Amino acid sequence: MEKEFVERMRLTLENMKKEIIDKLVMESSEFREMVEDMDPKDLVDLASDDIDRKTLEALGSQELKRLRLIEAALNRIENGKYGICMKCNKKIPQERLQAIPYAVLCVECKNSDERRNR
Repeated sequence: MEKEFVERMRLTLENMKKEIIDKLVMESSEFREMVEDMDPKDLVDLASDDIDRKTLEALGSQELKRLRLIEAALNRIENGKYGICMKCNKKIPQERLQAIPYAVLCVECKNSDERRNR
C-alpha cells in the first residue's frame, strides 16, 4: 500500500480519535480532570487502555467500539499491516478504507460475516 495513502489514513484516524476524546472531555467532568493538564498533542496519543473503564462508559458502546477500532487501525499502521483483511489476508481496497478507515475486513469477508450472522 502506498505510503502517502497510509499517512493520509493515519491522519484521518488520529482526527477521528481526537473527535471522540474531545466529545468525552465535553461530556465527562471526571475525564476532563484526568486530561486537563495534558498537552493537546498528547490527547491524540492517549491510548484507550489508559482511560478508566467507568469514564469510557460515558461514551456509549458504539463510540467505545469505534475508539477501539481506531486504536487497532493505528496499531496496524505502526506494524505495517494496515489495509490487510484480518480474515483472508488480501488487501482491503483503498475505496473501502477511505469510507471506513478502521475497516478490518475486505468487502467479501464482511459480507460473508453478515450473511452468517443473519
